[in-house]
Amino acid sequence: MRILFIGDVVAGAGRDCVKRLLPALREEHRIDLTIANGENAAGGLGATPPLIRELLQSGVQVITMGNHTWRKKELLPEIDSMTQVIRPANYPAGVPGRGSMVFTLPDGRKAAIVNLIGRVYMEAFDDPFVVGAHLCGELRAQTPVVFVDFHAEATAEKAAMAWHLDGKCSAIVGTHTHVQTADERIMPRGTAFITDVGMTGPHDSVIGLDAAESIRKFMTGLPGKHTVAEGRPALNGVVIDIDDATGKSNSITRVYVENR
Repeated sequence: MRILFIGDVVAGAGRDCVKRLLPALREEHRIDLTIANGENAAGGLGATPPLIRELLQSGVQVITMGNHTWRKKELLPEIDSMTQVIRPANYPAGVPGRGSMVFTLPDGRKAAIVNLIGRVYMEAFDDPFVVGAHLCGELRAQTPVVFVDFHAEATAEKAAMAWHLDGKCSAIVGTHTHVQTADERIMPRGTAFITDVGMTGPHDSVIGLDAAESIRKFMTGLPGKHTVAEGRPALNGVVIDIDDATGKSNSITRVYVENR
């Protein structure tokens, strides 16, 4: 199975990248399943049901979330019914939505997808290491292919999770920091890993935001506008080839395509 994971989709520029670039990418890489992190789809903060449906109509099949899941209150009453959207599984018990799912491809093959959120420099949630290992074990009883989006700030926490889940899942990819890292690899027990997939949106920016506004905030310490940048929209992602029988990954390849 070949999975394309698209890094954090930021605002309209990111959504337009997905719409325009995804068809060719799916054909070029012979993609079976497309997953995207959509927690920044609405103006760089959160996602609304209409924008989630827009991404799904563009060809994304599963959408993961992160620390901005509840930024848009419109999502709260609808997330339970949105079967192709998952939020971090280590949110507290009773929170709306689901933290994992099993997606069935048209040919009958199945892939499990898990969303986790880190705790270093983030809010305090349930232990992602415990929740992640437990979920991977449960889901592997349904399919050997288990994919994990770990939405976390600290590089060390992401690396530790990769070693913790090596052999327990097919792939673990980092999201949230919006900068694509060059450390993609196959772990010793067959799990594909990259610290951060990167961002799909305006790359002439400070992680998607207007550079001048960001500089002013850092220099003065004063709050500023959350202004999404406009320059050089591009898609960041990874293509992961997974053995259907064993669930082990054969390869992981970074993707960077500008939306010209």
